[in-house]
Amino acid sequence: MPIKYLLLLGVVTALAARNAPGGGSDDEAIRGIVQKYVDARRHMDPAAIERLFSPDADQLVSSGEWRKGRAAIVRGTMGSSERTGGTRSIEVESVRFLTPSVAIADGRYELRGLAGGKTRRMWTTFVLTNASGEWRITAIRNMLPAPPAPSSVHRP
Repeated sequence: MPIKYLLLLGVVTALAARNAPGGGSDDEAIRGIVQKYVDARRHMDPAAIERLFSPDADQLVSSGEWRKGRAAIVRGTMGSSERTGGTRSIEVESVRFLTPSVAIADGRYELRGLAGGKTRRMWTTFVLTNASGEWRITAIRNMLPAPPAPSSVHRP
């Protein structure tokens, strides 16, 4: 087989793998959706936030509030951003594909510049689904780490 056909086969194979569901372009798209979420909150843009979520999405925040449905998420997100102020950042540490159209993105969530110059450090998990070639957020779970349990806990 001539070398040019081998090279062409290698390029086609690499492009197919990159564009396959769960491949590199999906990983990038998911990371991009998380960044769009952070940007929409920074710009206080409710329409942009709404576009990122599936209609049946929900969000469980670190205070224990459970926002169910896109409208509740938008209201709660905007209200939270107004109350707390500060600058949000999410650093996605991993993206895992459960199926070609369902993914979990885990990351560190920081809220800087709170009252007294404090920073709030949390973990966040985004569940995303792909319908018709577009990734949407279907769930967010935020967790504020608690101190470790005492080592003297009684065990039966």
